[in-house]
Amino acid sequence: MGVIINLIIMIVLVGFLYSLQKKYVSFTKRVFTALALGVLFGGLLQVVYGRGSQVISDSNSWFYIISGGYVRLLKMIVTPLIMVSIISAIINIKDGKTFGKIGGSVVGLLVGTTALSALIGVGSSLLFKLSAVGMSVGEREASRGEVMVNKLSNLDTSMAQKLVETIPTNPFAAMAGSGDNATISVVIFSAFIGISVLGITKKHPESVETARKFVNSAHDIVMRMVTLILRLTPYGIMALMVKVVSTSNAAEILNLLNFVLASYVALAVVLLMHLMLVTFAGLNPGIYLKKIFPVLAFAFTSRTSAGTIPLNIQTQVKKLGISEGVANISASFGASIGQNGCAGIYPAMLAVMIAPTVGIDPTNPVFILKVVVIVALSSFGVAGVGGGATFAALIVLSALNLPVALVGLLISIEPLIDMGRTAVNVSGAMTAGTLTSKFIGAFDSDIYENPEMELEESVKGI
Repeated sequence: MGVIINLIIMIVLVGFLYSLQKKYVSFTKRVFTALALGVLFGGLLQVVYGRGSQVISDSNSWFYIISGGYVRLLKMIVTPLIMVSIISAIINIKDGKTFGKIGGSVVGLLVGTTALSALIGVGSSLLFKLSAVGMSVGEREASRGEVMVNKLSNLDTSMAQKLVETIPTNPFAAMAGSGDNATISVVIFSAFIGISVLGITKKHPESVETARKFVNSAHDIVMRMVTLILRLTPYGIMALMVKVVSTSNAAEILNLLNFVLASYVALAVVLLMHLMLVTFAGLNPGIYLKKIFPVLAFAFTSRTSAGTIPLNIQTQVKKLGISEGVANISASFGASIGQNGCAGIYPAMLAVMIAPTVGIDPTNPVFILKVVVIVALSSFGVAGVGGGATFAALIVLSALNLPVALVGLLISIEPLIDMGRTAVNVSGAMTAGTLTSKFIGAFDSDIYENPEMELEESVKGI
């Protein structure tokens, strides 16, 4: 009976959000509303039934139709979106050098902000005096530690090898999502197609024109699909947040509260850094934060940078005034390269926390510099889904000769921290896109300054 009541409540909430959509309430306001409803409903479930209740578990399994369905739809469109957008951007700019400039700027900003994020992570760890010395390891943590050691044995931490592996030997496998570097591999393959089309412009102009028409038509169709999927964002966020709140364990969080606080302080400072960079570029940070908030909210609840790519791109183009080429490259690269939260803050904090267990002084400037450099270099190819931070941490800790098994100590709070890390990853990608667009002069300030611009503006009433 409890599950049926919960389903009825969820249906009523979905109906309420739909009524807001029919009244053309702004996208941002609907996302805020969905977030609040999810928190309230999730909290109510835990209060009424208690954490770990079978009723909550069964209810969330039904709610997953909304949350899981939405996330899967986004992941479904990621590869087609990346391919048609990047190919379209290259063949329409008609200049391979511009593409190189965009790619170089985006990668440089992603890696640079990751290095700064690592330094911020180090500072937060030292401020909160984090240390793994004397921490008790339970059965779950010990088991997770063994898994970490086994994972490390399967990793090749060679930087050269990691870079080479981003080049797909089978592009169709990359399109199917096979491998940790699938997203970046699709980007590289798509870029080769676009550059190849440019290369035959003079010899085969009729073939180029045919290709351009086909790609532009495919682009229009895919973007329409993206728009339809993104209209479901408030419903997906609400259902995701219900699960997060209803299944959270306050006791486990309190046991490692110091690390949680240190993590979120570092994440907040990195987000502030992004706003400062936007300000230095001559843009209003308040407008920027307001417009990217729905994207960050989804990243926070879904814990997937790759799944956020469609919403990321649409927001950059339709709300921030960034060119499609820049938006696609920054969003796609940002899901695998230089993730400020997962590949920057987290590995650095763990390194500082674990260093004292092997007699290393974490305040030593040489050690800190070593951490920052290794974090920046190892930030290529981090998987843009939940768990990417663990992958990054294993590489960094092994490069520093620190025990990786201690990563298992944080198993109980990993999901809570990962939500904030993912939001910061996406913020870093959007910041790189914004700064690059300003740098190359492909920025529409009229769109940026327009407070009424909405993702769905072109499909109202449909």
